[in-house]
Amino acid sequence: MIAFTAAEIAEITSGRLDADPGITPLTVVTDSREATPGSLYVAKPGEHADGHDFAAAAFEAGAVLALAERPVAAADGTPLPSVLVPDAVLAMGALAAEAVRRIRAARAEAGEELTVVGITGSAGKTTTKDLLAGIFATRGNTVAPKGSYNGEVGVPLTIFQADTGTRYLVIEMGATGVGHIRYLMDMVKPDIGVVLVVGTAHAGEFGGVDNIARAKGELVEGLAGDGTAIINLDDDRVAAMRSRTKATVLGFSREGHADAAVQALNADTNAAGNPEFDLLLPGGDGPHHVSSRLIGAHHTGNLLAAAAAAYAAGVPGADIASGLSNQAAASRWRMERTERADGVTIINDAYNANPESMRAALRTLADLGRGRRTWAVLGAMLELGDDSIREHTAVGTQVVRLNISRLVVVGREARPLYVSAVQEGSWGDECVFAETAEEAYEILNAELEPGDLVLFKSSNSVGLRHLGDRIALPPTPQPADERSTLL
Repeated sequence: MIAFTAAEIAEITSGRLDADPGITPLTVVTDSREATPGSLYVAKPGEHADGHDFAAAAFEAGAVLALAERPVAAADGTPLPSVLVPDAVLAMGALAAEAVRRIRAARAEAGEELTVVGITGSAGKTTTKDLLAGIFATRGNTVAPKGSYNGEVGVPLTIFQADTGTRYLVIEMGATGVGHIRYLMDMVKPDIGVVLVVGTAHAGEFGGVDNIARAKGELVEGLAGDGTAIINLDDDRVAAMRSRTKATVLGFSREGHADAAVQALNADTNAAGNPEFDLLLPGGDGPHHVSSRLIGAHHTGNLLAAAAAAYAAGVPGADIASGLSNQAAASRWRMERTERADGVTIINDAYNANPESMRAALRTLADLGRGRRTWAVLGAMLELGDDSIREHTAVGTQVVRLNISRLVVVGREARPLYVSAVQEGSWGDECVFAETAEEAYEILNAELEPGDLVLFKSSNSVGLRHLGDRIALPPTPQPADERSTLL
């Protein structure tokens, strides 16, 4: 972390200093349970709790300064050292922006570079971020988000992990409305910006897909003229963003788009469902063979995006292909494969879900499941607004048309998916509805057999990723009478 004194923090955030001006925090936390000796504790209001109420606990754990919106005190009423600001999250962003500026300046003075990459899209952000960070890590000190830290709090927390020794900074950028990515771009000022896809995730929050495209395009709009915009030419809404940037455009395509400088030739998946292709880079660099350890043909686009960003950062083509081939999924619950000792295979892709990623996961299940009994354990896709029933209905139809052997639909919000599958011709024990994850667990625990392949997929807050983790454990024996009842 870049060192800021309390006096500097107050100046950068336009805050009021109620502390020794020489206090210099070592880390930044927003959760009092993560505070350690030397922490700056950001006391931000939340949906379910107010961080100011936990300031005393943070200081007991070692915090030395609070960034807060009102005075905070220890359990005995003693005022705690603070910088008081109108909005703790915005102040945190201002501090992060200054950290990036100082890192760039220090490295430039030493004759070194800092390359910053911003990545956005309705799907694939975390996988692409992990792939790119893996390539960069072989070439220099690399900082990238934990999991999916991609918002107004997560991005600053990622930046605070960087210091003057950082060569590459990879930032994942999410949004739930127009203007959010513009705010993050002003904070981070990436050299390279990647836009993956514009899907229907969060369509309800955004007010429609057109607004999603408008918001995602803020990334390329925010790039400087000497920057590089990595554009997915297979997505018409993303391709249209070429006119919204003054940066150099580098297009990628897995579908042979004529204007794409980065392409996947002879793209296919192997018997394990891993994408394989020959990578073609600008200027005839390649082809370089890529044999990925990710699962699913849909990851070809993410692999190409990472390759294009790495190329823009100056990584040689052979090193890019090697880096892509040597990486499996780095973040949990993204097509995460587990082989149980009894021969049941679990694919846990339930970190998040939208119609596009749901369709891709189901196609992968069907491809991998040839000759096996396949199970789709599906929960709701949230935040789809007025399109929710229609999109869930379409997924139920797809499950049947892909000849998935068994469908378990979990939760009332996903029931239209179950209804559509039944109407499409899946009934009896082929398709079941479970009100809760516990009901689904009982069904699966009783009925899974060696050789079965099981996919778990839902939006994050539905929690099916945890059900997938339970099922990935060795099965729990049940009495014969209970087993027959469940059957």
